[in-house]
Amino acid sequence: MIPLRDTLRSRRFPLVNWLIILANAAAFYYELRIGPSVLNDFINTWGLVPARLWTDPQSAWVTIFSAMFLHGGWFHILSNMWVLFIFGDNVEDRMGSGRYLVFYLLSGVAAGLMQAFLLPGSPVPMVGASGAIAGVLGAYLVLFPRARILSLVPIFFIFTLIEIPALVFLLFWFASQLFSGFLALGGASGSGVAWWAHIGGFVFGLLSVLIFRKR
Repeated sequence: MIPLRDTLRSRRFPLVNWLIILANAAAFYYELRIGPSVLNDFINTWGLVPARLWTDPQSAWVTIFSAMFLHGGWFHILSNMWVLFIFGDNVEDRMGSGRYLVFYLLSGVAAGLMQAFLLPGSPVPMVGASGAIAGVLGAYLVLFPRARILSLVPIFFIFTLIEIPALVFLLFWFASQLFSGFLALGGASGSGVAWWAHIGGFVFGLLSVLIFRKR
């Protein structure tokens, strides 16, 4: 399922959501500028490497934050920013800009720590905003379960436009992450996707959204 838009419109301009998108775009532009010969070292330095986080936490803790703004390619950043664009504005509207920023960053921290905790020996650097965005999705599920998501859905190899209730869309997404995450723990997944970061961010969003929601 590919989300195209939701049926809700935010009451205020989502300033922080746009600033987060622009920050990710700026970081990706920098990655393109430094070129592939330097990029691998850059990702290894500023990406979140679980093995390094536990063996040298004093120098590696900053990568929990820096990794949120780095991406591994065009599809990676465009898909992440598109999902954030669709779901983030309403969550910011309900929380307020300041609380939303703190919530987003903490979702990314929870996501990174979940991945690092379950795969502590992994030497592969983790990058991407998807863990923090998963927190936004968890918050959206609690705040707007009755919203509808216009989605492209493949039916017999033909993509069809369908409005899907947010509750169904997001629970299906979470179930797919759990399934892939357990496969990854068993060594059956070679995709390189940080499934447990998605799960950790989503669960953090579910559990903490009411703390950050404006009264």
